Amino acid sequence: MTKYHEPSIGLTSEWRTPPEIFVALKLEFDLDPCSPLEGPDFVPAKTKYTIADNGLVQPWHGLAFVNPPFGGRNGHIPWMVKFFAHGNGILVVRAYTSSGWWHRYIVPSAEVLLFPRGKTQFIASDGSVGKAPGHGVALIGAGEVACSALRRSGLGWCATTVE
Repeated sequence: MTKYHEPSIGLTSEWRTPPEIFVALKLEFDLDPCSPLEGPDFVPAKTKYTIADNGLVQPWHGLAFVNPPFGGRNGHIPWMVKFFAHGNGILVVRAYTSSGWWHRYIVPSAEVLLFPRGKTQFIASDGSVGKAPGHGVALIGAGEVACSALRRSGLGWCATTVE
């Protein structure tokens, strides 16, 4: 299997958020509903659901960090819907600002948007660093704790949405 994130879409959904993001956020999360089955796991969360637990159907609680599986077209949408219904945490999504799902879910629901500098290099299950994907990502905040952490993180350009 290739070690690059973009060409691997559909081959694996287990790409870890790099640890430097968590260092910058300075948060401990209550829940990671998308935790990997094996290999390195950098999310500082008290409760973790893997694909075997099906975090999408489990109850969510507290401050959540959600890096949903990106395998398959629009496979992340059910995770976004649950994240916004939960309303407390940080969600990782592709920065596809022209897509229909961005305007249907992100635009009306995001409290804070953070666009990290550069292209985030996700970590493969064997611990290797993937080549930067062909797109950027956005970190979406919901709830005061998450939104404050994004604003003070220094990870990139951050905007508070205006109603």
